Amino acid sequence: MDEVVVANDGRSLSAGSPIHSYSLFSNYPLMAALLSFALAQSLKILTTWYKEKRWDAKRLLGSGGMPSSHSASVTALAAAIGFHDGPGGSSFAISLVLACVVMYDAFGVRLHAGRQAEVLNQIVFELPAEHPLADTRPLREPLGHTPPQVAAGAALGFIIAYFLHLLAKL
Repeated sequence: MDEVVVANDGRSLSAGSPIHSYSLFSNYPLMAALLSFALAQSLKILTTWYKEKRWDAKRLLGSGGMPSSHSASVTALAAAIGFHDGPGGSSFAISLVLACVVMYDAFGVRLHAGRQAEVLNQIVFELPAEHPLADTRPLREPLGHTPPQVAAGAALGFIIAYFLHLLAKL
């Protein structure tokens, strides 16, 4: 008689079937986070075009802007873990706290650091040419996010996690 082994997610496996046969692509929470990040970064190109009427491919790799890709990815991760394992597990608790910290940092510390960079760049720009700091390279300004950008990223991440959850059930 075959011995039955139960995997961490509750699936029954016969004793001979390898648990390691699952690929990285079958990790639903990881795929939700990565897809959310990629989609949010891609949407930044469209929002930049809409706002500034110019295409900027550098937005694919840049920080700041609408929507927040960090918020999208951590929200997708937390939601996917919640859908997959349930909201009562340790994994969900960890991912939810991580999501809150990342989103708070995005519209708190990073937003203000970007605003400080903007002010410092203006000060350096107004320095006389003979000043030793006059030719320093400007600081990066778009570091953080406004609360609406964070909220849009979180909504995007949740929606992607939900749709992937529905797909995984099929």
